[in-house]
Amino acid sequence: MRLRNVKNSWEKMLESKYIVENPIENKGKWANVFKNDHPIHIEIGMGKGQFLLTMAEKYPDINFIGIEKYSSVLLRATEKASEKNLNNLLFICMDAKEIREVFAHEISVIYLNFSDPWPKSRHAKRRLTSPLFLSLYDNIFKDEKHIIQKTDNIALFAYSLEELSKHGYVLERVSLDLANDNIINVLTEYEEKFHSLGYKICYVEAIKKE
Repeated sequence: MRLRNVKNSWEKMLESKYIVENPIENKGKWANVFKNDHPIHIEIGMGKGQFLLTMAEKYPDINFIGIEKYSSVLLRATEKASEKNLNNLLFICMDAKEIREVFAHEISVIYLNFSDPWPKSRHAKRRLTSPLFLSLYDNIFKDEKHIIQKTDNIALFAYSLEELSKHGYVLERVSLDLANDNIINVLTEYEEKFHSLGYKICYVEAIKKE
């Protein structure tokens, strides 16, 4: 996807109450930030935020944090969120590689929705289900490790199933056609577009118990 640069996107983004400007300061203290002990779910690569906004409205007893590395994209999410009054939603502008610097055994679920597939073999370590990232996630989960992934890229999906299994995850639910399976699902912006084009969506819910 080609990103359109938005002038002064960083400054505009920081005006939103949903943005956490210095997330490292909250490592180990996110329950204090939300002022409750509800489970914390994060989406890595949240895009324009439709998925998390819907989830936050639907599940008020869960705290949601969206992570997005591009300020121009995240700005759109803050604009959508400004129309809401949600106390269980926050956004962070950061690279996922820094995730261990921000969370310390506090996360219950990670969502990976339509992540960049990085199709070339030499870029495999950049995939969000690579051994590198799965090891990073080990350090931020609170109890059992719980990852939910959606993608339209069958090669990435096959890679993810293999790497999750190697890392000790049990594949609880797997679908090659999410729209036609009996799985509760909240759509992302991409997903709506893919559905209209007739693309099939792959889905996996993977859990690793201690």
